[in-house]
Amino acid sequence: MSTQKDIKKEQILNHGIQLLMRNGYHGTGIKLILDTVQVPKGSFYSYFESKENFTSEAISHYIAPFISRLQFFLNKTELNGHQAVKAYFESLIKDLEQSDYSGGCLLGDMMGEISSASELCRQTLLASVNDYCQLIAQGLNEAQQQGIVRQDMTADVMAKLLFDHWQGALLHMKIEKSTQPLKRCMSQLLDDYFVQH
Repeated sequence: MSTQKDIKKEQILNHGIQLLMRNGYHGTGIKLILDTVQVPKGSFYSYFESKENFTSEAISHYIAPFISRLQFFLNKTELNGHQAVKAYFESLIKDLEQSDYSGGCLLGDMMGEISSASELCRQTLLASVNDYCQLIAQGLNEAQQQGIVRQDMTADVMAKLLFDHWQGALLHMKIEKSTQPLKRCMSQLLDDYFVQH
């Protein structure tokens, strides 16, 4: 059962993630986060040791629902591994279309901004990306065993290639104000390059 402190901490993390995505790490001060959730400045340190520690927790908090959603699609017995990975990314595209392309990925944003400035955050980013890619690889590996996905590359390599391509497509989406870069990523990799011909 969640305590009041747990609920407030989750509020700080949720609002903090939105601010980090909008303003970046250096543009998001502790005061701005606390003003948004109406928490006095002194009490921030009863939830987090530092802004760096908060950002590390925010990264883990951010990726958790994506991992749960991907697992949800992988657990669907009516979908093979390839279909599950594809359905997951299609669901992300729909979300981004509904949010007027204002989303993106906190992992990508933080990788570009603070991975060289904070070893703690770099390690958290690395662990989050690895967990995420392992799950994508799980679906692709299953599809390899079914003869759907090419077998001359490992599922791990393909999962990382898809993650890297997707991150670039998210950045391109922001300037194009269109999900076409994401759809190109899907068709080029999941519908063509990864498929057993």
